[in-house]
Amino acid sequence: MVPDDVSEIPALSEDFTALLADYERHLTAERDLSEHSVRAYLGDIADLLDHLTRLGHDADLNGLDIRGLRSWLAKQQSLGKARSTMARRATAARVFTAWAQRTGRIQTDPGALLASPKPHRPLPGVLGQADTRAVLDAAAVAADDGSPVGLRDLAIMELLYATGIRVGELCALDIDEVDSSRRVVRVFGKGRKERSVPYGVPAAEALETWIRTARPKLAQPGSGPALFLGARGGRIDPRTVRRVVHARIGAVDAPDLSPHGLRHTAATHLLEGGADLRSVQELLGHASLATTQVYTHVSGDRLRRAYEQAHPRA
Repeated sequence: MVPDDVSEIPALSEDFTALLADYERHLTAERDLSEHSVRAYLGDIADLLDHLTRLGHDADLNGLDIRGLRSWLAKQQSLGKARSTMARRATAARVFTAWAQRTGRIQTDPGALLASPKPHRPLPGVLGQADTRAVLDAAAVAADDGSPVGLRDLAIMELLYATGIRVGELCALDIDEVDSSRRVVRVFGKGRKERSVPYGVPAAEALETWIRTARPKLAQPGSGPALFLGARGGRIDPRTVRRVVHARIGAVDAPDLSPHGLRHTAATHLLEGGADLRSVQELLGHASLATTQVYTHVSGDRLRRAYEQAHPRA
């Protein structure tokens, strides 16, 4: 998703507007970023260019130096922006100034000297294994009436928990990206990086029932190859999936979570079951192992049990 704090594009000079358009073409055509990522980058850089304009430089980037970048971030802090927001904007600035130098728009890269505020990384909310079983059992009971929507919702819940894929990745799945013989789904994640993610027997059964008996009842001539459909036959959207997850979790006495919470839950349960961190990183599609390491804090109880069982003086 696009962060909620992405800046609206301010009114810029003609030169800066053209510069921003060139940068947008770079992000779209050369880096092949998603529409959401492009919008986030452009919002941040437009805000930086607006700040540069207020400093008296609105014709080119010659006035952009490390002091200007730092004053821009200081402004974010004075406005009460979160550390995670400031860290993201510092990253956006570094990517932009590196591109500007590479394309000859500035002689030196001031962003290379810019440090990022270390973002606070809260522990993700997760369901316990007993609560997860209760949620999925309740979803199965709700699907017992054979309604297409109920069977779809069960397949969504089982697949989200079985694979830990992102809600956007789930919505983008096509039927031919499900390999039922090997029980894997082919997913295109951030940066359109492809990965194959396995799923288990309960998810396989729910998927088979949805595809074979329920999906044809919702399908319309314009449905195309989308795996999951909305009530009107179009490709399901993330907002609908979020409603499904909240409703299914709300049906039992369990902490409310978003689809991303189910992703956290899947990762935590994998680690609690003995999966190594590198494997979980690959399954989740994290570019950096540091992103996956947050789950080691959630799974501290497993580490304590392993220590007590293995250490001779535990």
